[in-house]
Amino acid sequence: MQIDLNSDLGESLGAWRMGDDAAMLDIVSSANVACGFHAGDAAGILRTLRDAQARGVVVGAHVGYRDLAGFGRRNMDVDSADLQADVIYQIGALQGLARAAGTAVRYVKPHGALYNTIAHDRRQADDVIAAVRAADPQLALVALAGSPLIGWAREAGLRVVAEAFADRGYTPAGALVSRREKGAVLHDAGQIAERMLRLVSEGTVEAVDGSTVRIEADSICVHGDSPGAVAIARAVRDRLERAGVEVASFACAAQ
Repeated sequence: MQIDLNSDLGESLGAWRMGDDAAMLDIVSSANVACGFHAGDAAGILRTLRDAQARGVVVGAHVGYRDLAGFGRRNMDVDSADLQADVIYQIGALQGLARAAGTAVRYVKPHGALYNTIAHDRRQADDVIAAVRAADPQLALVALAGSPLIGWAREAGLRVVAEAFADRGYTPAGALVSRREKGAVLHDAGQIAERMLRLVSEGTVEAVDGSTVRIEADSICVHGDSPGAVAIARAVRDRLERAGVEVASFACAAQ
């Protein structure tokens, strides 16, 4: 068995520190690096990319709405021309910084509200798909496991990576519990690790109501800004490896 373990990194902005990128890069196999729209400044992003390259961690563009104040978690109805250009711009910016760091952008993972919106909104999904294809059609697109976006992106010719979330609760329908509701964010590292082992070995997780939800995923995300994120990521990786699961980036598997 093999699974990718990813985290959202490069999100510090000036004096505002977000997460522990250096520690997370010692654990994850893929790093979703902010592109400056929802979080991140150029110097910090470059530092994260250099650290990822030094550790052999694959990097992807963590694109989002132009929403620094809301950390990219506010829903936005963005015009198609603007959304496509914004995504292309972010990918291009990260590609330039990645080259300077001696690495390369291998995939795109939308952030926050954009991620959740395009999982089901066909218009904005098509805009993001078009933007990725315009920037580099060889880039993979990370999408919510079980969402319609997976089929839409594959129909457009993109490689798609289905993603599950270690530190988020699931509804009985397989959607993420809204951050405004109880049970949205999980904190017990040991419990989370066992959940992810069940996900990898059985393809299921327990929903907030106690029911069983089937989730087929190629990658597991631990949010870098979650309390105890490093401990959670380490517990997940340790538990998986003790069970014989190899943690490796999906991008490496495609080589």
